[in-house]
Amino acid sequence: MTLSNKEIAAVLRSLRKAHIVTDRDKAFEKQLSRKFERGDDGELTHEPVRVTAGTETSGIAFIEGSGGGKTTAILEVLRNFAPLEHNPETNAPRYLHVKVESPATLRSLGVDVLKKLGVDMVADRARVYEIWDMVRHRLKMAGVTLLWIDEAHDMFKSGSGSETENMFKMLKGLMQGEFPVVLVLSGTERLSAITSIDPQVNRRFSKIRPAPMAFGVDNARIKSLIQGYSSKAELQVAIDDDAINRLIHGSRYRFGRCVVCIIEAIECALYDGATTLELMHFEDAWGAREGCSIDQNVFTANNWMAIDLEDQGEEISAMPVVKKKINRKKAA
Repeated sequence: MTLSNKEIAAVLRSLRKAHIVTDRDKAFEKQLSRKFERGDDGELTHEPVRVTAGTETSGIAFIEGSGGGKTTAILEVLRNFAPLEHNPETNAPRYLHVKVESPATLRSLGVDVLKKLGVDMVADRARVYEIWDMVRHRLKMAGVTLLWIDEAHDMFKSGSGSETENMFKMLKGLMQGEFPVVLVLSGTERLSAITSIDPQVNRRFSKIRPAPMAFGVDNARIKSLIQGYSSKAELQVAIDDDAINRLIHGSRYRFGRCVVCIIEAIECALYDGATTLELMHFEDAWGAREGCSIDQNVFTANNWMAIDLEDQGEEISAMPVVKKKINRKKAA
């Protein structure tokens, strides 16, 4: 049965809203639970666990390549984490989500955090340390005990050794003092390379690094996901293991990208009026997103493993420059 455009749009909205619980969710929730105190009744509270003789909190660094699914996992866990989901005094969550806008400076990041806290205007003459003092004050007034900085690797793109060191000081400062917060940083592999420069910052964070998808290991899970999504779209499935391997490779071995490709393939099938999801629908969806020729399409090429995927690896190109400048300054 051919669906109308309106019906297809409704099906796609439903698929995109569906959240698949993965090991990412479980790993993050486990670490998150360890960062907050338990009350006398044994239940988790919104009060951070303080370490180092009660002088500071600790954080979580969630490191995964772009399109892996880390942002979705963190967002879903925080939305359903009872101690932080609602502050009765403000009618807002006790966590704050800020996405780094690139290029970022310590000043621009502080201004962005303040905007999230309801401060729309910051005087041009305000000094950076004044901005961050205001950030800490506003976090306290809002009762926010967890700050999540998304795309955190973009905090360190300037290549300036002094700017990077100041970023490190800011991160440490947020987890210290009278009202320290639990800090969550999420980003690509470059984030791991950056935080490892400063041992004091590095030791403060528990690390979550989901493994990339692998042939054989994840085929059954991906096949089940395709069948589940197709069932919601009232489609039959004619996809074999070879197609799933191609899907894993074309998705750069990242779960989030894999989900996107599946939904876009279903979209192609629905608009074609098909009753069965087939390989050609993945070919169309992947080809449209990549903008590639047929011979470079992983779903049509014979030697698809040899196709060079532009962003398959993570760039850490800025690190030698930043690290060199920091070392030179310390040596001076």
